[in-house]
Amino acid sequence: MQGLTYSFPETEQPPVFANLSMDIRQGEFVSVVGASGCGKSTFFKTVAGLLEPTHGKIKLPTLPSTASRLGQIAYMPQQDLLLPWRTVLDNCLLPWEIKPRFSKQKTITQIREMLARFGLTDVEKAYPHELSGGMKQRVAFLRTLVAGGGSGLMLLDEPFGALDAMTKREIHRWLLELWGELNQTIMLITHDLEEALLLSDRIYLLSGGAHSELQEIIVDLPKPRHYKMNYEPRFIALRAELERRLHATYTY
Repeated sequence: MQGLTYSFPETEQPPVFANLSMDIRQGEFVSVVGASGCGKSTFFKTVAGLLEPTHGKIKLPTLPSTASRLGQIAYMPQQDLLLPWRTVLDNCLLPWEIKPRFSKQKTITQIREMLARFGLTDVEKAYPHELSGGMKQRVAFLRTLVAGGGSGLMLLDEPFGALDAMTKREIHRWLLELWGELNQTIMLITHDLEEALLLSDRIYLLSGGAHSELQEIIVDLPKPRHYKMNYEPRFIALRAELERRLHATYTY
């Protein structure tokens, strides 16, 4: 991403963000944190192709420079958005119905394989109201994988924010265990600093507006990671540094 700027059309308001540049390497897990209203979600929608930047370029090695990004990047918003009248399997099949890439049977076979890896085999025929909050997020995550257009990039816009602390911890454990198998590049928006430190290779702190800034923090914690790290000196020092920088971006 080179020199990205986004302003809402036909408005004299300052840009949501301006002149942002970022390089994400294949297979990385990168988190974006920042104050509420600094433009994080708009930034992700721009990367996903839901919005077009006012200025700047977005390049993915898996797509021609002239190709549209829309529908080619897996994007998971804050809400699970599962359709209540569809089963788990049918919810996961929805991206194929919108844009089929393989035969229906091949897609169903792939979904069932992922359901098994995600620990969801027993709920294939269940409806969303029959699932726990953690299960709903896993189904939504699976559907996001199915929706990805082969770019290898997933954008997760604070998908775990509504979960209670224990469910969120279980989702993190599950994601850390699964991470090595996914072969995906992931970008995550989060307000949970422990979540960002636990999952990420790097963290970008975003401040928006006409004088936008991206500050990079490298998370040099060993892998595999686990929650016991929360109490280790290096984890505590990184959290303190992240809190200090985040506090400095707030205006009162």
